[in-house]
Amino acid sequence: MAVDPQQFRQLALAELDAVHRLAVHLCRDADAAGDLVQETFARAFAAAPTFRLGERGIRPWLFKILHNVFYNSLGRQQREPTLLDDLQSEAVAHELDAEPPAWDLSSLDWEYVDDRLKRAVDELPTTYRAILLLWAVEGLKYREIADVIDIPLGTVMSRLYRARMTLSAALADLAKEKGIEL
Repeated sequence: MAVDPQQFRQLALAELDAVHRLAVHLCRDADAAGDLVQETFARAFAAAPTFRLGERGIRPWLFKILHNVFYNSLGRQQREPTLLDDLQSEAVAHELDAEPPAWDLSSLDWEYVDDRLKRAVDELPTTYRAILLLWAVEGLKYREIADVIDIPLGTVMSRLYRARMTLSAALADLAKEKGIEL
């Protein structure tokens, strides 16, 4: 469905916080994130006449622009799937339409998150961190993440699996401290 310019502006600006949050986590630098968000919205507004509102809304479309702008600045080689991705994707459960976690982390304030968790998320490779945040924080499904990042579904599943396993290992002491058995 086509949207008028005023409606497009309202829809896009309503997602500004989510786009900025993901940009900060991708860049790991507030100034660079601001530049990334600015470029994302400049491209989004330039493409507004071609935008068609679907059932998923504008958020995945904006995330795709953000992702493309970010990775174009780094070079395409960092986001290419590897042979290891393909091999490990077979070991991942085929939860193609698995719902993201039930909790709403969209308003997560990283200032109150345990430093060990922040550090573990920050230390994830960018490709893993982006997928984890799109899934756990932004609530996108595997297929939506694959569309946003423009990689195969199996690669999304593999990278999410490895991100979760890496976090699990890094946070084993914290879990034990909180009385959580892994």
